[in-house]
Amino acid sequence: MALRINDTIPNLTVETDEGTFALHDWIGDSWAIIFSHPKDFTPVCTTEFGAVAQLAAEWAKRDTKVLGVSVDNVEEHRKWKSDIEAYAKAKAGFPIVADTDLEFSKAFDMLPADFYLPDGRSAADSATVRSVFIVSPDKKVQLMMTYPMSAGRNFAEVLRALDALQKTWGVPLATPANWIAGQDVIAALSLSDEEATEKFGEMNVQLPYLRWVKDPA
Repeated sequence: MALRINDTIPNLTVETDEGTFALHDWIGDSWAIIFSHPKDFTPVCTTEFGAVAQLAAEWAKRDTKVLGVSVDNVEEHRKWKSDIEAYAKAKAGFPIVADTDLEFSKAFDMLPADFYLPDGRSAADSATVRSVFIVSPDKKVQLMMTYPMSAGRNFAEVLRALDALQKTWGVPLATPANWIAGQDVIAALSLSDEEATEKFGEMNVQLPYLRWVKDPA
């Protein structure tokens, strides 16, 4: 069954280039970003892993752990990290899952259940493995996105989405289109005007259902 928003992620035990651990233990009380790739030593994936490495301070600021997933083995991951770090001029200080048997990809519905990668496989054989999951500290999926092989992900958008999720998680707020941290947010319709004003202060009511409040940062 496919994972959906608010599903608890499978507590898989995974082998990575930084050791073996259970996913729930690894996440702990943090947020987590899990991002997958078709294969090591491929061009788009290298630029994406480099982008994630360059954002290390931003992930740390948001108490967020990052975990890569690729279909190659641990030794290949370690070798590939040298290329990533040379390209990005930044340390790739996050683990990469060695998903050689596709257990992770299947559990997270990144591949069809009957998909099989042949020996001598190329990136084209695993073209659908380019997904992002943002997971909250309660181990539940808060966001999912999947890209084709040819389109590199925008990790500035992943960071922006993480900010929006953290801003609204468990709080009766929503963020508008193109929102970035510090901008006004939207009071949830679960609150009456009186309740929203009491909770967030003065509102800018643009429409009866579109009520702006200052970012309560």
